[in-house]
Amino acid sequence: RWSLPMAMSITHRGTGVALSLGVSLFGLAALLLPEPFPHYLAQVRALSLGPALLCSAKFLLAFPLSYHTWNGIRHLV
Repeated sequence: RWSLPMAMSITHRGTGVALSLGVSLFGLAALLLPEPFPHYLAQVRALSLGPALLCSAKFLLAFPLSYHTWNGIRHLV
């Protein structure tokens, strides 16, 4: 039977794995890609993505970090 603490523990572990993989892949890409980071940032800006998509992407990047941080603090308390 599922309980809230069990679900929060599972999602905490999942966000931890996702954050670790994301940071590792970003570092590996920064090491192996031929152009410097500002070049790829300019390519993303050139796509002219809408504000709703940009806001959604920012949320999808920020939510796991904030959830993992606050859930870790909750665990320590």
